[in-house]
Amino acid sequence: MSILPVHLLGSAVLRERAKEVGAVDAAVRHLVDDLRETMHAYRGVGLAANQVGLTRRVAVVETEPGDLLALIDPKIVESTGQIDDEEGCLSIPDLYGDVRRAARVVVETTAFDGQRVRVEALDLKSRAIQHEIDHLDGILFLDRLSLLKRQLMLRKWRKSRKGETSVIREVPETADEA
Repeated sequence: MSILPVHLLGSAVLRERAKEVGAVDAAVRHLVDDLRETMHAYRGVGLAANQVGLTRRVAVVETEPGDLLALIDPKIVESTGQIDDEEGCLSIPDLYGDVRRAARVVVETTAFDGQRVRVEALDLKSRAIQHEIDHLDGILFLDRLSLLKRQLMLRKWRKSRKGETSVIREVPETADEA
């Protein structure tokens, strides 16, 4: 397993729609392990392959310790309710905004054995699933904000970067402690 650098806002890969993986093989299982390890190192609750520079439809979500959900070629097949709540993103560190999401989703994903399964999720887990699937579609949480809020957030992002041009976030120094 490896902890991978995370791509930041401005990296073209974050705007690409990821490609279906089809069959689950050792490489896909290894990617899931790397995503989990990376997500933990950066102290997130979800991570999509796009965020580590790979355009494959694979993501992980873990809103409760030990309850990892691997999303392989995921598709939301049902959603109900609405809830507005604050979101952030490992690819846009230190920026947060209120986003409206479905309160409950049912997602169809491919299990490690290759079978399609359905998983129901509520509240934070539902939000995290939707956020990661958005990543796989090249959508960032900023895109779900009003134009004015998005412009303010982008201005704040540019100011916080102080002219830095790198679109890669190196592994945090605290990763060894994670």
